[in-house]
Amino acid sequence: MTALLAVVVLALAAALMLRGRGGADITRAVDGVMQAQGSLAGRLAQLAETQAAAQGVLAERLQAQERALAKAVEERLAAMAKRLDDGMQQSAHRQATSMHDLRERLAVIDAAQKNITELSAQVVSLQDILSNKQTRGAFGEIQLIDLVQSTLPPSAYEFQATLPGGKRVDCLLKLPNPPGPIGVDAKFPLESWHLLRRAKDDTEKTVAGRAFATDILKHVRDIAEKYIIPGETAESALMFLPSEAIYAELHANFPEVVEKSYRAKVWIVSPTTLMATLNTVRAVLKDARMREQAGVIQKEVRLLLDDVERLDNRVAQLDKHFVQASEDIRQIRISTDKVVKRADRIEAVQVGDDAEAVTVEVTAKLPG
Repeated sequence: MTALLAVVVLALAAALMLRGRGGADITRAVDGVMQAQGSLAGRLAQLAETQAAAQGVLAERLQAQERALAKAVEERLAAMAKRLDDGMQQSAHRQATSMHDLRERLAVIDAAQKNITELSAQVVSLQDILSNKQTRGAFGEIQLIDLVQSTLPPSAYEFQATLPGGKRVDCLLKLPNPPGPIGVDAKFPLESWHLLRRAKDDTEKTVAGRAFATDILKHVRDIAEKYIIPGETAESALMFLPSEAIYAELHANFPEVVEKSYRAKVWIVSPTTLMATLNTVRAVLKDARMREQAGVIQKEVRLLLDDVERLDNRVAQLDKHFVQASEDIRQIRISTDKVVKRADRIEAVQVGDDAEAVTVEVTAKLPG
């Protein structure tokens, strides 16, 4: 600011000199300028102090506002950090839960996949079993054994029993006469069944159906010839089909085959109908055992009646002995009473001067 005043003074001096004014005017002008400069410097000082004070107040306010702003920003940042932390924790918990659920579902899916794989292997092995005639027969026999063993007592059946004539039957149900033992065959024709299932048109279905019916009827005749022996077995036999599908197909679409099997006294059974048949056999066996036990009970009751009759006779004899004993006791009591009375009389006898008279009196009173 001082440099500015100096420049102004020099400019005024130059101007006055150019106008030809005297040195006194220049001096006065310079003095005025210097005074003005002093006054201006004082004012500027005051202004500077005022400005400094205002700047101090403003700085304090700014600092206070800055601190408040910093505190607010810090609180908001803390709140935002807390919300972010809570959100991250919740998100992590949800992710952990989702991962746990996902692992459990994957474990279930893995177990299901293993079951499916095992089932596929079992289906393949079952197909291999059913495709072979010998293994198919063994499969039917195993299923027959399971059903029979789970239903009947061991004394009611025999597997691979030998019949008169050397024929062997898969299972022989030992029923009392009538009806007698019943043979059960567990082998079944399946080749024509596969052809029937794989038939694509009506012509193939007709041909396969005829072959299937022919195979079933041939098997029925073989069972009737082998396992129905007059005087040795029952008048009927059972052909076991270990497949409900074949049984249903046979009864739904081949009723004439079923009717011919009935006439041949060969009853075609599935696992379900065989279970019902075995329950009936168990009821028959139970009834037969009850009849046997009833005969034993009747025999024992007759023996018990004989024992009761002998006991009654012996009780009657004992009663006679008791009556005779009572009579004897009564007679004994009479005798003891007489003895007591005579003793009383003897005790009443007085011995003295009148002894002879007393003796005569006592003698007279005694009975003959």
